[in-house]
Amino acid sequence: MLLQYLRKRAGMNQQQLGDAIGYSLEQVASVEQGRRPAKAAFTAAAERALEGGGVLETLQGEVDRAKLPRFFRNVALLEAEALSRFSYDPLLAPGLLQTEAYAQALLEAHFPPLDDETIEQRVAARLARQSLLTRKSPPVVFVFVVEEDALRRVVGNKAVMREQLESLLTCSQRRNVELQIMPTARGAHSGLNGPMVLLESMDRTRHVYIDAQGVVTVRSNEDEVSEFWLRYGMLRTQALNTEESSRLIERMAGEL
Repeated sequence: MLLQYLRKRAGMNQQQLGDAIGYSLEQVASVEQGRRPAKAAFTAAAERALEGGGVLETLQGEVDRAKLPRFFRNVALLEAEALSRFSYDPLLAPGLLQTEAYAQALLEAHFPPLDDETIEQRVAARLARQSLLTRKSPPVVFVFVVEEDALRRVVGNKAVMREQLESLLTCSQRRNVELQIMPTARGAHSGLNGPMVLLESMDRTRHVYIDAQGVVTVRSNEDEVSEFWLRYGMLRTQALNTEESSRLIERMAGEL
């Protein structure tokens, strides 16, 4: 509705707006009618053409969250307000570090199968979440502990996996990101109970969420959350340090 209001205020019809921003009439109509969430590029182009004063871009975060699976939207809100985010990923590259091709391959393997439009929207939403990595006010501190076997699983094909590993190396060079690999040789450890994400919000409230098979559980009880933070601290001592982890990822990429 806001896009429609700004378009009419500018004296444009849908075709004229589409011509001005490089999108088809059908795409403009779909966004206006809520049938297709706007991508960031669409929003930025519409802002310029309609002189929206930033109102469309301000709402882009909500639009991006609407593309996420319903079960994950509340978690995305917690992430958006986080000062720190620590995760343990035993099966896959972390969603916040996935390349477009890697995310696309995962969603194409989803069962029951997803339609093309849903896959497109979920890939876009996953990539949009990655803006957290570069947020400056305030910045978010990230720690990722990832199982070695998760990065040896070839998702898509070898080229996709090589690109994913190289992207992990690039992301790990950010000052606010630490990436540690849990070596398979470590054997049994407490993380094998499953994945976890620990969040600390701007008001210093701590949360833990667990996402398994599309079921998300969020906890904020101090006693429960404290146990997870202790467990995560132990995982970090058992994993390879950041330098060792980078060298291992480089070797895995070279093997593909």
